[in-house]
Amino acid sequence: MKTVKARRPQPAIREGRASDQLRSANKVGSRGQAVVKKTSVQPMQSPTAKLGATKKKTVSASEAARNRAQNLPDTGRSSTPATGIRKRGNSTVGMSRMIAQAIAKTAGAREVQGIKTVEKADESTKTTIVQHGDKSNKNVKRAKRMKQRQGSQEELAFQQILREKRLASSEIEEDRLQKVLAYSGLGSRRDMEEIIEAERVTIGGRIATLGCKVSPGDEVRIDGKRVALKWPDRMARIIMYHKQEGELVSRDDPEGRVTVFDRLRRVYSSKWIAIGRLDFNTTGLLLFTTSGELANRMTHPSFQVEREYAVRVHGQLTPEQMKELTAGVTLDDGEAHFTRIEDRGGEGSNHWYHVVIKEGRNREVRRMFEHFNIMVSRLTRIRFGMFSLPGRLKRGEFYELSETEVLAAMKWAGLTIMGQVKD
Repeated sequence: MKTVKARRPQPAIREGRASDQLRSANKVGSRGQAVVKKTSVQPMQSPTAKLGATKKKTVSASEAARNRAQNLPDTGRSSTPATGIRKRGNSTVGMSRMIAQAIAKTAGAREVQGIKTVEKADESTKTTIVQHGDKSNKNVKRAKRMKQRQGSQEELAFQQILREKRLASSEIEEDRLQKVLAYSGLGSRRDMEEIIEAERVTIGGRIATLGCKVSPGDEVRIDGKRVALKWPDRMARIIMYHKQEGELVSRDDPEGRVTVFDRLRRVYSSKWIAIGRLDFNTTGLLLFTTSGELANRMTHPSFQVEREYAVRVHGQLTPEQMKELTAGVTLDDGEAHFTRIEDRGGEGSNHWYHVVIKEGRNREVRRMFEHFNIMVSRLTRIRFGMFSLPGRLKRGEFYELSETEVLAAMKWAGLTIMGQVKD
């Protein structure tokens, strides 16, 4: 059966109906007497015009609160004199009045509690931000976790066992004071050394010196306040992060720029330690762990851990220059060389190379290409030791290794499950 939609009446019909309603309303007053009132029939207003008229009747929240405080009549109410005709109330005006009352009550409660409101004007909008003692002024979006599939039931059960395993206090060896304080999340190791040299730290009531060691159970105080020390008594955690351009590998930047630690989620039982560094404009694989020994094993020059980079340059190296880069070139801070260099081709003036190096000096890869007046336009780290950058790991995302993968990494580095050096 065909359905027929109802049509809107023509403008002439609408105006006729409106005039009929007005005439019938003006015939009889409140006591049955005729009301002498001249009314002019006006054309029907559009919804936009009605909304504009409603907005003119409403007042701001500050005006409504001030009027109620001084017992003045609310200017948001209609000033039309009362007549025998009962008109339908405007819901928009009533809703605006309720919102104004709620805002006024909220402002009064904030003044009683002593909470200050700071107004920050943007280019297009103006928002009100309530400060509750938050020290961080950065509004940085957290990194997303890379989607992954869960393992089998047996693998999940084994991971649960590794996750719940803990070391007893007697099994934890004593360690240097500045290292333990830094692991507890009180600052960098250099900052801890400065407060120790300033004689602000005590161990068991005695002033600590630089290089002294502490063990679980020792009472450590900074400026007279006791400090809750954290110890590596559980399995280490490792994450792979795809660093973007414009991010610093630092915990604090005086200029207020975004750091990779701002992008990571906070660890309450320990702290994240960056394994190596990447320049401000360098992208690619960046590793973080809670094990200081693992970070030391992977970054110290004595362990010769390989780092592989994908390099895009303007120009092209000659075969003689490639041999010279593998043999060694002299830089400002000493001699440097690539363990391996591969030509990956390119189009136009851009050319790609894959290089492998076993140390991580400041801007070392860029400076080695600049030695032959070849400018690097893009630099991405694609491998660090046994860890390769996953193809599904997008920029700004991270992937946390499972307990079985962490166990394999610890065995590769020659460490125990808890990140201790094997005898």
